[in-house]
Amino acid sequence: MRKDWDTYFMDIAHMVSTRSRCPRRHVGAVLVQGKKLLGTAYNGAPMGVPDCSEAGCMISEAVEIVRVDGVETMVKKQRCIRTIHAEQNLLLFTDRADREGSTVYVTDEPCWTCANMLANSGVVEIVYHRSYLKDTDKVHEMMGQKGIIFRQLQAYEPPRETVAYEIP
Repeated sequence: MRKDWDTYFMDIAHMVSTRSRCPRRHVGAVLVQGKKLLGTAYNGAPMGVPDCSEAGCMISEAVEIVRVDGVETMVKKQRCIRTIHAEQNLLLFTDRADREGSTVYVTDEPCWTCANMLANSGVVEIVYHRSYLKDTDKVHEMMGQKGIIFRQLQAYEPPRETVAYEIP
């Protein structure tokens, strides 16, 4: 049976994620214009710099105040700052003209920083597989404000050979 386009491009994003050497999360992203693949990227340290598997993760902690049902709660967030995210690398290595009106397929829902960058990149749609709960509410709200189609492939099953690279 022939795969639909969403499955085809998400499969490629998952295959790209296997290049990541991050021990915490392997993320892949692809840029698509129509049915044409224009670029791929994965998360990792800058070229020529030791990555997390060599030098360890560089964890930064931050506290954010979240309001739920009128009650403010402090939420601690940990992020690795050694790694350039897949979406950031995709934007660094593709041309603005190619991104205008395009779609990004990414294995994981973009974090707040990546969502901000994608919102200004010219893309009109972002399709992701796994949720990233730390930033999901504000990312969804911003994408709605920007008019960017933002959707999750919920029934999607990644290629078998990439499952070993997924981190719960």
